[in-house]
Amino acid sequence: MKTVEIPACAARHYEVSEKDLPLSCPMPDMVLWNAHPRVYLPIEKNQASCPYCSATFTLVRT
Repeated sequence: MKTVEIPACAARHYEVSEKDLPLSCPMPDMVLWNAHPRVYLPIEKNQASCPYCSATFTLVRT
């Protein structure tokens, strides 16, 4: 079965869950060959923005 590769920094907004913590941009399952350096983002207030690509991340609690 072929794994779907998610390109890094392709979207402007991502919804993440608690299983994605600690949060980094790009996220571990993203293809990194054309991405900026990995940076860890604090998301305690349910939202964070990447200083490199300006993507926003919203924590969705289940």
